[in-house]
Amino acid sequence: MSRRSSEDASEPPPYLVHHRDPVVVAEAAPTSADHLTWVELVFDPGRMERWIRFGQAVDQRIVSRRNRFVAFRPGVVFAFVRWASNDHGTVVSRLDILQAADVTRARIAIPGVLPGAVSLLRLHGWPRVRRALEVIDAVESGGFEPGAVAPDYWRHVHARLAVSLSPLPYTTERHRAFRLRQQVSS
Repeated sequence: MSRRSSEDASEPPPYLVHHRDPVVVAEAAPTSADHLTWVELVFDPGRMERWIRFGQAVDQRIVSRRNRFVAFRPGVVFAFVRWASNDHGTVVSRLDILQAADVTRARIAIPGVLPGAVSLLRLHGWPRVRRALEVIDAVESGGFEPGAVAPDYWRHVHARLAVSLSPLPYTTERHRAFRLRQQVSS
């Protein structure tokens, strides 16, 4: 079976079929581009990949068949995965769970994230990244949207995986407590 060339117009662009691409641009009231957090996504097979594992984007800008930018409103939690390799194997394997921040909050600089974001989880190295992806899968199989869980949970997962311990599972009780805190603080 021969593979079609990337020049074939009938082949969908890589950014439409890559992974389980959960990026769905939400229908919502427009927000100034200055207040959004923009993330650069890349799909260069065998060399570099950057994708969103979860999170609700509100806008996107397609640059080319291999590059696009997606935008998140302040407060939205999303997972950004980065992978790169060279002739000798994988050189970068990173997972960041970030919260898009408004202009009043302090942010950290992360390659491909403009103008930066609040870090909830930051891991590198395939064993830890793989384990964190398994935790995200477990959160989803528990019936929770990963972007809607308590941001403190992702900090907990970061702290535990950073020292090679298993994180506690995300439970209905923990989610209920998070929702109650949100109601009290609003």
